Amino acid sequence: MPSISRPPALVWFRQDLRLSDNPALTAAVASGRPIIPVFILEPEALPGGASQWWLLGSLATLRRSLAATGGGTLLLRRGDARTLIPQIMAETGADAILWNRCYDPRSIARDSALKSSLQASGIEVESFNGSLLAEPWHLATRSGDRYKVFTPFWNALAAQVPDDAPLAAPKKIKSGKQPEGETLESWNLRSTKPDWAKAFAQAWQPGEQGAQHRLYRFLELTVATYRDQRDLPGIDGTSRLSPHLHWGDISPRQVWSAAQMARAQNPGAATGIDAFLRELGWRDFAIHLVYHWPEMLTQAWKADYGAFPWQSDAKGLRAWQKGLTGYPIVDAGMRELWQTGFMHNRVRMIAASFLVKDLLIDWREGAAWFEDTLVDADLAVNRASWQWVAGSGADASPYFRIFNPVLQGEKFDPDGAYVRRYVPELARLDTRFIHHPWDAPPEVLHEAGVALGKTYPERLVDHGVARDRALAALKSFKA
Repeated sequence: MPSISRPPALVWFRQDLRLSDNPALTAAVASGRPIIPVFILEPEALPGGASQWWLLGSLATLRRSLAATGGGTLLLRRGDARTLIPQIMAETGADAILWNRCYDPRSIARDSALKSSLQASGIEVESFNGSLLAEPWHLATRSGDRYKVFTPFWNALAAQVPDDAPLAAPKKIKSGKQPEGETLESWNLRSTKPDWAKAFAQAWQPGEQGAQHRLYRFLELTVATYRDQRDLPGIDGTSRLSPHLHWGDISPRQVWSAAQMARAQNPGAATGIDAFLRELGWRDFAIHLVYHWPEMLTQAWKADYGAFPWQSDAKGLRAWQKGLTGYPIVDAGMRELWQTGFMHNRVRMIAASFLVKDLLIDWREGAAWFEDTLVDADLAVNRASWQWVAGSGADASPYFRIFNPVLQGEKFDPDGAYVRRYVPELARLDTRFIHHPWDAPPEVLHEAGVALGKTYPERLVDHGVARDRALAALKSFKA
């Protein structure tokens, strides 16, 4: 007897742009249904310019990977998913849809509304965890409260990560009949003003293959020294996996599993692996916080910090954005960000502290700039991190902990390699003064070709004076 073909199923890709360890895709393939892979670009949720470049690369890679398995073309549509998904299901005759969950407030509201309406129409809806080591509702203290401090959260999380291997990529995907879609090219995701494409392409390989290559290169060459070198921006001492994790080129379970295998093969690397996995856990913690306290995306998590006397300083903000503050380590970080779509994590903290404490500019201004210029601009991680620096977040650094950009530069970029790379006008300056050129004698500046106020800016503020001002602001609003 001829087999009865089942209606197709939609697999809705979002921030899981890969074939391996993709539970929604794996479940759809296991059902035996023809598969229609879909990605919807929602204008209301359009990422910043740098992230759009990454999204373009990951989608192009995913499209090729699907085609290689027989999975047909990745169906692309632009608009409101709540309208487009029912339309696509009607066009294709699909009676099931599968997706991996997102955890930001907007996505939760959208997915909940869509799931209710589809199920009311008789559509089968399944969702999965494809993005976290443990979902936010799975972790609570012994008293049933949600975690507000990272270390106990991390201890609970590490004990819950399953030991089972990540899911393999399907070798063959049965393709359903697909309606007409849009083209990646028509979406104009590649910025021309600024034209980041050439510089970004030299630094990054978006997509699943690029993620796997970066992970295994890191575990083979770098992880053993990660704990000692991760704070040194002048060397390649970190994984740089954050944009791949953000867009789902790779899953955190894949990273965790590969790290455990590396530990078994090289026990001497255990301390580096432990430190690395702890940073992976911070990502889960940030998403956990925003899931339970979504207001922290726009408001101080510690309510009293809502009264902090932020200053309006358009000139200072612009100088910070352009890397022209007069503090070399801050300027190097901001220029690295502009040139590569990335900033070393230690320097992110230094640059953020300078904005919110030396300049007294609202942390939301900095968060918004990062979200437009970072290729790894994860909303929860970015906002939680900015609130940490500002002193207003969960388990935050106290506001009175104010990074001294000179001492931070001397400690973590002692030979000035990072500054020389991204602030080339200081490249010839004596290392003794590379992090505080205003203290260099005139003859030293002249020999290095540095003219303060001309070839390199004077300091926006004196850090000592700015520190006192910040502490006075803290005291005033606390009073």
